[in-house]
Amino acid sequence: MTVPPRQKSRSPLAKILDPGETALATLLLAPGALLLLLVIVYPVGRLILTSFFNLSLTSGLPAEFVGLDNYRLMASDPVFWETSWNTLLITLITVPGALLVGLALALLANLPFKYRWPVRLSLLIPWALPLSFVGLIFAWFFHSEYGIVNDVLARFGVHGIIWFNSPDLAFAAICLAIIWKTSSFMALMILAGLQTIPRSLYEAADVDGAGPLRQFFEITLPLLKPAIVVALIFRTITALQTFDIPYLMTGGGPGTSTATLAMYIHQNTVSFLDLGYGSALAVVMFVFSMAVTAVYLRIIRARGK
Repeated sequence: MTVPPRQKSRSPLAKILDPGETALATLLLAPGALLLLLVIVYPVGRLILTSFFNLSLTSGLPAEFVGLDNYRLMASDPVFWETSWNTLLITLITVPGALLVGLALALLANLPFKYRWPVRLSLLIPWALPLSFVGLIFAWFFHSEYGIVNDVLARFGVHGIIWFNSPDLAFAAICLAIIWKTSSFMALMILAGLQTIPRSLYEAADVDGAGPLRQFFEITLPLLKPAIVVALIFRTITALQTFDIPYLMTGGGPGTSTATLAMYIHQNTVSFLDLGYGSALAVVMFVFSMAVTAVYLRIIRARGK
């Protein structure tokens, strides 16, 4: 009977110079984990903690722990409910709208014509423009006196539309601006998905006699679902945080009919310096964003099984 040789214990220096797989993985992941802790966990934790305090910089009083009072105040705040509804409505209108426009643009950019680069380059222009610049551009487009939209409508006999005096018209103008801005992002994401679909599938469908419409619904759309879901996750989260375009186009007016939850948070924290209530509002928006992300991830996981 042979006795296995005893393994020599490694010295501490050898363990440092040649760590095991677990120790090496921990060592490599530590900087990223520390960065996430500093950039995400600490600010979110601080935000949640501040939401339990009455902290107003204009009062001159020290921070006072009030528990859930800020959230109780929110429940009876009509402006919170109005801005939350506006945010939800913007999300429900602009996300599907941007998806449909982006899908059409991506299919156009993926067509096999000779000079495709100008079309693909044009997709980058709305995406590359700053949100504040887009807000200012569309504020000029829909200006009641010298806006280009009223000028075009006047040539068809429609005069004197004051877009930003009507809540419905102002809301429609904001949604159009957001769809124009965000559809390019959706198109780029979907175009990347289109590039991964093998051309041989379409050639086989041609041999079987399938037309373009059948190929779209049986080949293109099913294989694009992962790219579409990822694009929807990013777009929905940014829609829930909409601020720049309505802020620059209408300032939330008339009244608060076009104000979003992000604008109300800005008003409380920056204008009123009420950090406690503003933090509570931000926590609610954070929870909304995480809930939407969880729903999308659940859909992805269900389809992957």
